[in-house]
Amino acid sequence: MPAARGTMKLYLALALVLFASLVFASGVAAVTRGWVLPVNRRTIHRPRLHGWGQLLIAFALCCQAVFGLMISDIPTRQWGTLTGSALLLTGLLIMGLSQRAPRP
Repeated sequence: MPAARGTMKLYLALALVLFASLVFASGVAAVTRGWVLPVNRRTIHRPRLHGWGQLLIAFALCCQAVFGLMISDIPTRQWGTLTGSALLLTGLLIMGLSQRAPRP
């Protein structure tokens, strides 16, 4: 049974890293070229700031995958996932700042 649990953690970590790499690629495109996904083009006012937020979120997801799923030492895992959560929240706030204010 423990081998199956380890395999499941590996699959979850790989899925998180794959998703993080897609977010990272979108963030690099926004930072370097100012390109944003077509779904977000209406609401994003500053695409480069949005890209920096995406880069932080991608790094936070990788941090969550490594520390939350792969590290077995409890204090290290707790501090790592807390750091990942703080980075995720910071990235979301930066992405929120890049959006336009709603019209009155």
